[in-house]
Amino acid sequence: MSDIDQNNWSRRSFIQGMGATATGMALSACAINANRAPQGLSQAALAVEQLIDPSTLEKPNLTVGYVPVNDCAPFAVAWEKGFFRKYGLNVRLSREASWGTSRDGIIFGRLDASPVVSGAVTNARTGAEGARHAPLCAAMTIHRHGNAMTMNQAMWQAGLRPWREYNGNLEEFGRNFRRYFDNLPPEQRVWAVVLSSAIYEYFVRYIAAAAGVAPDEEFRIIIIPPPQMVANMRIGAMSAYMVAEPWNTRAIGGNEGIGFTFAQGREVWQGHPDRLLGVMESFIQENPKTYRSLVKAMIEACQYCSQQENREEVAKIISAKSFTGAKPKLTRPAIVGEYNYGGFDNQKRIVRSPETTIFFDFPPSLTKVPHDHSTFLWQSQSIWLMTQSARWGQIPQIPKNAEQLARKAWKTDLYREIAAEMGIKCPQEDYKIEPAEAFIDNKPFDPSDPVGYLNSFEIKANRPKSLFLS
Repeated sequence: MSDIDQNNWSRRSFIQGMGATATGMALSACAINANRAPQGLSQAALAVEQLIDPSTLEKPNLTVGYVPVNDCAPFAVAWEKGFFRKYGLNVRLSREASWGTSRDGIIFGRLDASPVVSGAVTNARTGAEGARHAPLCAAMTIHRHGNAMTMNQAMWQAGLRPWREYNGNLEEFGRNFRRYFDNLPPEQRVWAVVLSSAIYEYFVRYIAAAAGVAPDEEFRIIIIPPPQMVANMRIGAMSAYMVAEPWNTRAIGGNEGIGFTFAQGREVWQGHPDRLLGVMESFIQENPKTYRSLVKAMIEACQYCSQQENREEVAKIISAKSFTGAKPKLTRPAIVGEYNYGGFDNQKRIVRSPETTIFFDFPPSLTKVPHDHSTFLWQSQSIWLMTQSARWGQIPQIPKNAEQLARKAWKTDLYREIAAEMGIKCPQEDYKIEPAEAFIDNKPFDPSDPVGYLNSFEIKANRPKSLFLS
């Protein structure tokens, strides 16, 4: 067996092993989670006048998943405020134990729709390693940003600090980063993410490689469901993790006191899509009216979450046991935009920014294209995800039909049609160049040349010489 084959086999074996572990944990949590999903409609929802007659829809009764992180805000709001009901839908929300069960629930038909980690839809089309190969698709994002990388107290004591304090100096961060891991035995060089072959794993790898550290050589990446991140860091299962809020804020001093936020995901890639509303392609084909109603309800919920005057209320709604079950002081920072990076020197590192979590309206600093908004899907960003999948050997090469796959996975044209029915204008292009300042390493992404972009990275996994999948 060649070194490359051996490395690939080892990675597959590791992922399969971790997948089995995560599945076991997810199944053990299912009974608890099932009982914690919201039951019955609120008085506010019952009072909403139905804009769509349910009898005109192919499938008005839906089971929609969510995961207990801040990402569930639009689902909680659509439920509590009656947006599902407004568009003729009788939705049963299903609390999912992990992002793996959220994705697989759609694929295996247990769920009609559910949020999926950015990358899961694209990689389901390409069959990336660690991803289920299935015709998943999405017509909208749920939100952008709203996630972060948490490091443990030992990393702080080793000299690592929040990225903001490095002032863009990747070399200095790389020295600190390497020094910490060099002093650890190999079995303790572990970073956790919520799903393999998805944007959080890519962010962990991206920032390490940008600092000159080869992730496949320096540390391992394991998969842990979001609510279990803090507990696993406390017992020393990993040094760092990347997850959606509130599980970063929960780790900082003044809460659990076991970690600090190294960087928000928006500092790795400003404007990145975080969660998509995933469905199977067959669901859209068989239930076109129903799907339109679902997307409209979710867009309206995202618009509600986006309004600054609603954010305090949204933070309280998702703090309920049915949703995150976290205290408002933990859900609030990323929703309202008063984010504390924490630390172990008794200093508050609070950053006030509307960019912390973006549900619909972009703040002026991110408004680059007319009529752009958070729920609009740029197919070029699906291409970016493919470049990272190829970079780390999860697919052998960038597919020759990458644009076609992106078009099938991210239903941008369908979103435009649905948004137009709601009086929402959208960009007319499907692709845009991501400027240098959007990324932590100041490397721009031109979707017209994904191979050139991939070649520009010095650190990547061993791959065949050909960069295209025939």
